[in-house]
Amino acid sequence: MKKYIKIARPDHWIKNFFIMPGVAIAFLLTEHSLKDINIFKLICAFFATCMIASANYVINEWLDAPFDKFHPTKKNRPVVTENMKFSVVIAEYIALIAVGVILSLLVDKLFLITSLVLLFMGFLYNVKPFRTKDIPYFDVLSESVNNMLRLMMGWFVVTDSSLPPSSILIGYWMAGAFLMATKRFAEYRMIGNPEVAGLYRRSFKLYTEKTLLASALFYSLISTFCLGVFLIKYRIEYLLCMPLVFLLFSYYVAMSFDPDSAVQRPEKLFKEKKLMLLVFVIIIAFMILTSVDLNFLHRLTSNSLVWVRLD
Repeated sequence: MKKYIKIARPDHWIKNFFIMPGVAIAFLLTEHSLKDINIFKLICAFFATCMIASANYVINEWLDAPFDKFHPTKKNRPVVTENMKFSVVIAEYIALIAVGVILSLLVDKLFLITSLVLLFMGFLYNVKPFRTKDIPYFDVLSESVNNMLRLMMGWFVVTDSSLPPSSILIGYWMAGAFLMATKRFAEYRMIGNPEVAGLYRRSFKLYTEKTLLASALFYSLISTFCLGVFLIKYRIEYLLCMPLVFLLFSYYVAMSFDPDSAVQRPEKLFKEKKLMLLVFVIIIAFMILTSVDLNFLHRLTSNSLVWVRLD
């Protein structure tokens, strides 16, 4: 059964920690405090997300097998190299969905709805006649929306009385789009042959290194703009973290130029020591600025608003 477990990609479950920023933001913006957190619901939420994501991975690996044989490393996936039964794959897919739905029910109604949307997006991404992964640019946008859904799922662990601000939702979505576009760029460079790249991923037939890198820049600009709007609106002190966020985006792009970089395998990013150090510094900066009031920033923004009104 190892090959069937492998196509569920439990090694990718680390990505589902992307629900945690949703939890943290909910505590910052609502009346709930850390003492209100329900550990049982949080654990159920994490593993529910893992089950739904694994269900999406299962159909992804099965339906991508004819194309993965053209990829330098994905050609070694079990569905490509071994004789796997479709009936078992479908049974695994249904079982993962069932467990994910049951765990979601233990969290919250809105969490369940968001989980089902996450499942549906995986269906649209992989299954014909939709198969959004074959459409340039839409492939990145439809896959990265899962980033935003994970944030919402984390939010609903804490509260079901409101939705996260649109600025943070769009910013989180576009941050995911940046990650996906950079991943595409790194993959395209590694394959090194546009024809072979097009056989592996149909959207690559209309991509180039230039357009992929330009799209990553576009997504990063939208993401940082929306994050900036959110930070200024809800706590002006967080604005001082933005240079660190810019540095994080820039360093990630630089990583994509490395041969066989971890950018192609986001589940391995935690092994990148410099990247993790930068993330740690950003987290510490946010924690400090959460508890420290900088009055000069408030005065500065107030004076700016006065000048705008006078003009």
